[in-house]
Amino acid sequence: MSQGPEGYDAGPYVPEGAGLRGLRDAAAGCRGCPLYREATQTVFGTGDTSARMLLVGEQPGDQEDRQGRPFVGPAGGVLDRALGEAGIDPEGTYVTNAVKHFKFEPARRGKRRIHKAPDLKEIRACKPWLAEELRLVAPEVVVALGATAGKTLFGSSFRVGKQRGLALPLPALDGSGEGEGTLVATIHPSAVLRAGDEERAAMYAGLVADLKVAARLLC
Repeated sequence: MSQGPEGYDAGPYVPEGAGLRGLRDAAAGCRGCPLYREATQTVFGTGDTSARMLLVGEQPGDQEDRQGRPFVGPAGGVLDRALGEAGIDPEGTYVTNAVKHFKFEPARRGKRRIHKAPDLKEIRACKPWLAEELRLVAPEVVVALGATAGKTLFGSSFRVGKQRGLALPLPALDGSGEGEGTLVATIHPSAVLRAGDEERAAMYAGLVADLKVAARLLC
C-alpha cells in the first residue's frame, strides 16, 4: 500500500487523464486504505456525467456495498423522494460518496453488518477520487449530505447544524482556495430514517427545504 502522510492514500491508484469510466474501473482495485479488505467492492459514483448538481454522501451502506451503486438502499429511497419534492429530477444528478468502501462491524448476533462512520484518515485517503469526480462532472451545485461529506469538502471544522441550507462557495479539495461552483449542505437521508416518530416529519421537511435551496441555484 502506498504511504501518504497518514499511511493512507488513494492518490497513486487514480489514473491521470482518465474519464469517469476509467476512474470507476481503476477504483475497483483501490488499496489506498484498509477498508477494501472487508468490503464487498468499491462503490463509485453514478448518474448523469454532465449533471448540473452533484450530491455527496458519507459512504456506501449494506445494500450499496452488495449492489455496487450508491444510494440504492433505504436512505436512497428517502433521497429520491426528497429530491422530487424539491423539484429536482434524480435522474439528472450525479451521486457519489466521500468514502468508496463500506465500513462496518458485525452484529453480535446474526449476519447483520452495522454501519461504522469512517475516520479522518479514511476520508482523506479517498479524497482524490472525489476530486476527480468533481473535476470531470463540473457541477454548478454540490450538495453535501451529512457531516462526513461536509467535512470532506470544508474541513474538520464543518458543522451541519450551523451551515446547512446556505449557499456557500465550494472549496477546492486540494486546499488551494475556492473551487468552481456552489455548495449547499444538509443532513444525510439516513438521519431521517433514524429519527423517532415525533421528529421524522420535521427532519424530512428540513431535508426538502435545504434541497430547494440547491434547486433554486440552478434556476
